[in-house]
Amino acid sequence: MAFRFNFSIDEYDNSEADTHDKMDLQLHPTKQKQKSTEKNRQAADAVGDSSPRLGTNNRQDEKPSHKKLCFRLAKEHDIPEDLNKVLENKLMETVSGLYYINMSVVEMTCSGDADEEGIVSKSVSSHSDLIPGVYEGGLKIWECTFDLIDYFSEAEIQFTNKTVLDLGCGAGLLGIVALKGRAEKVHFQDYNSTVIDKITLPNAVANCIRTGSGGDTKTSQPPSKRPKKAEHVPDVLTRCRFFSGEWSEVSRLLLSSNKPFSKYDVILTSETIYNPDYYGALHDTLAQLLDKNGRVYLASKVHYFGVGGGIPLFEKFIEERNVFRTSIVKTIDKGLQRCIMEMAFKESS
Repeated sequence: MAFRFNFSIDEYDNSEADTHDKMDLQLHPTKQKQKSTEKNRQAADAVGDSSPRLGTNNRQDEKPSHKKLCFRLAKEHDIPEDLNKVLENKLMETVSGLYYINMSVVEMTCSGDADEEGIVSKSVSSHSDLIPGVYEGGLKIWECTFDLIDYFSEAEIQFTNKTVLDLGCGAGLLGIVALKGRAEKVHFQDYNSTVIDKITLPNAVANCIRTGSGGDTKTSQPPSKRPKKAEHVPDVLTRCRFFSGEWSEVSRLLLSSNKPFSKYDVILTSETIYNPDYYGALHDTLAQLLDKNGRVYLASKVHYFGVGGGIPLFEKFIEERNVFRTSIVKTIDKGLQRCIMEMAFKESS
């Protein structure tokens, strides 16, 4: 069951249903998009993809870009004072105990001035979940996100008092899990500012106001009664910062900012190695922002057919740079084969 924030925060009820088995958490519900998605599913079936839990595999079918990529400058997004306004008319759903915005509503409400980048209309008109250098897939929740969330629980990854970056965050679910796990600070980054403003930030707000100060995702439950109207930013939300822009530009912004900045204990990233053209920027960003004893947890399909990226190619790239050591800590064989990779500096403890 979904619920809609079309009233003050203190008026919503607690009814929800976990849609963890929902097949597709993407933006476009239109008939044209459904036809395109079905075509991509058929292509995926040809290479052995059997119905993942969430998300389709359109990213594997995108053609690699040989054009010079256009990088977006970095920007920090302030948390609005009026959180009721942030969630106004938002249709929320739940998955893995987390709250997220229904993507079809984002499409209907993101038009004209509400989508300064025009990524919603461009994605709809091109029937694509990826437009290199323009839109990098943040309007959709990709299946490897849930592989990584599952791994956090299985491996008992601890976020308490850690500084965490959700890199290429999209809906921000990985960072929200870290926040609920009592991370000291969580920063969210996505290529597109529209994604941060219309999806990531509202998702973070919804989860913060409904779980209070945060806690383990296995035990946190929605409040048993309606909370009071949010008259100020909850303490848990003050531990968050939100950024848009290309990875190297965000690194530059963070490292040159007048605001206090400490390198990240943990960097989380999912389905960000689909395009080999981005490996250099990703590697350098991780090297610049990760604490000397920090860890990177990266979730990915083994191969992204048509785009050219994947685990083996990225491992080779990392090995050639000779900065990080890597290990595959989990392999998922259901559907297209997927992996969880752990990375650390070679000289780290």
